[in-house]
Amino acid sequence: MPDAHVFVTSLETPDGGRAGIVTEVPRDIAAKMITEGRALLSTKPERDRFAEEQKAARVAAQRAELAQKLQVTVISEGDTTRLPSSAEVPPRPAKK
Repeated sequence: MPDAHVFVTSLETPDGGRAGIVTEVPRDIAAKMITEGRALLSTKPERDRFAEEQKAARVAAQRAELAQKLQVTVISEGDTTRLPSSAEVPPRPAKK
């Protein structure tokens, strides 16, 4: 295994290990898992699927983070006539 990190696909084990889970692990851990019969080196299609799943998870997390930050206030046209003019609004205190 020439790379520092290796993709392995888990095998079903008697202690509850689930088969088919792709994980990127350091080379020494991959060697141990393969030797113990808990995993195999991942195939290219398995690695590609793993990369796509990780990318989709990152995009979803970024969208969720943006949704937390985004605040929108919807006001009707009638409500705008009741708003104070900019001259009547006191200035906001500076952030520290």
